[in-house]
Amino acid sequence: MDGEGGGVALNLPQLRAFVAVVDAGGFGTAAADLGLSQSAVSHAVASLERTLAAPLIVRSTPVRTTALGEVILPHARSALAATDAICDAATRHDAATGGTVRLAATPTVCQGLLPSLLRHWSEHLPAIRIRVFEGSGEETETWLASAAADAAVVVDPSAGSGALLVTDPFFALLPQDHPLAGEETVHVADLADDPLILSPNGCERHIRTIHRLAGQEYTPAHRVRSLGTLISMVQAGLGVSILPEVSRPLIPQDLVLVPVTPHHSRRLVLCGPRKRPWPPAVRALVDSVGRLPTGATSLV
Repeated sequence: MDGEGGGVALNLPQLRAFVAVVDAGGFGTAAADLGLSQSAVSHAVASLERTLAAPLIVRSTPVRTTALGEVILPHARSALAATDAICDAATRHDAATGGTVRLAATPTVCQGLLPSLLRHWSEHLPAIRIRVFEGSGEETETWLASAAADAAVVVDPSAGSGALLVTDPFFALLPQDHPLAGEETVHVADLADDPLILSPNGCERHIRTIHRLAGQEYTPAHRVRSLGTLISMVQAGLGVSILPEVSRPLIPQDLVLVPVTPHHSRRLVLCGPRKRPWPPAVRALVDSVGRLPTGATSLV
């Protein structure tokens, strides 16, 4: 049977039957090996011979190949081996990218960044089940190091590989009626007269850096544990704060985020454990970040 472009159309069942008959020395044994009827195996080999317009097997006991059959046999074996390798790779991929990944992240990352990521992963890696563990920056690092978590969104990791999710700049958090609320940017020196309210977590070292870059004294007036408490205090006019942009979804309408100068950002990186092998499903999640649609993790 002619194929497009003058070639011949072969199929894998024909090649598999041919190789099985040669290896088994007969049609009956080959049929048992393949789990098929003898007539089905005989039909497949005959169909291959018609396609090639030449006999491939001498029907004797045991069978033997013709000259053309001897030439074709190694190519048929290679084609079947390549097909089996492709199927094995697909099977291993399915097994590797399945299962459950325990993902640790801070509350701001969970609310400001994870929803778009989880939606992407559910569409492109549906075999992976993700359980989110929310904790402070220190807790997420500890969970990852102790194997309580399989992966984490880490801030500015010092070493190891991972996938950069986003560069997260810092903003001044101000009441809408603050004199600087309408400015395009706010220099940290202009906030010196406002009490600075902070939540002592992984962001504090960055806020300290902003003050150092500006040559400003770093003197927080209040340290509160909860971001909700911090927001309530700013709403009440008790001071201002500096937050990363990933916090934006948590900010109520009566407060504004204004870019703060000197400009400073942190890197949010999805990574696995540093001192032990990454589970295949974690590697699949990290690798998939490079295929995210443009803007999928945008903080704007």
